Amino acid sequence: MSKCLVTGGAGFIGSHIVDKLIALGHDVVVVDNLMLGDKNFVNPQANFHKEDIRNLDKMKTLCEGVNVIFHLAADPRLLISIEDPVSTHEINVSGTLNILEAARLSGVKKIVFSSTGAVYEDQGELPIAETHSIRPKSPYGLHKRIGEQYMMLYVDLFGLETVSLRYFNVFGPRKTVNGGYPMVIPIFLQQKKENKKLTVVGDGEQTRDYVYVSDVVEANIIAWQSDVSHGETINIGFGQQTSVNKIAELIGRDVEYIPERKGEMRFVEADNTKAKKLLGWEPTVTIEDGLEILKKEWGL
Repeated sequence: MSKCLVTGGAGFIGSHIVDKLIALGHDVVVVDNLMLGDKNFVNPQANFHKEDIRNLDKMKTLCEGVNVIFHLAADPRLLISIEDPVSTHEINVSGTLNILEAARLSGVKKIVFSSTGAVYEDQGELPIAETHSIRPKSPYGLHKRIGEQYMMLYVDLFGLETVSLRYFNVFGPRKTVNGGYPMVIPIFLQQKKENKKLTVVGDGEQTRDYVYVSDVVEANIIAWQSDVSHGETINIGFGQQTSVNKIAELIGRDVEYIPERKGEMRFVEADNTKAKKLLGWEPTVTIEDGLEILKKEWGL
């Protein structure tokens, strides 16, 4: 049994990782300031601390005796990062540096860092491999890229084992309309439940690569237990692009179109070859199957 610390463990992905770790018999410490997380998502068997990753002293104390950190705590709201780059930098960059320092000073062996496909340049070349050029379109994407580079630096300087997982569009239970990046799927589900038209941004032909949360959890567990430890960056996506119009069709309701947003990529499809090769990881839940699970959960 290992002692695991999950930052952002009351959030969408983090809470699912906590559940999996506890199911595997590990001792789990959860850190979340509940700015976007939900205490109701936290497994009652976890040791929950309402703390902020910007508090280095608290983080050092909580890292004592920890074997691995799954670092998910962040403000992932892309539009908020554009409107307020300073505060989001403090959370996403300074907070990440605090976790690295706390880990180093406390003798933590490994950190699995949650990054994002938003680090890539939107140059139209698909699928997007890890060798794709880096040019974030938002402060949030840049924050995560800086986090990745800090992960690599702490390997080189201090021998801390790290790996960065670049998530594409993660969906599944507990992804709320308001808690973080405004993903189209929960927004559409909420609108359908309220008998409203589905609001499609732009022309609806923009695509995303949707990966189900249980597959992302599996990637985190494998990354921790693997020999991958030198700050590698690895895409975690299904490897298939799906348009917003297609999502609307699968959910099944009339649509209305609204103006497009700034700072977003037009077409997205992950190349997950590296994840398959280095981790032996394969996504298993399709967008169709995942949406069916969610529609049942929403009573639709």
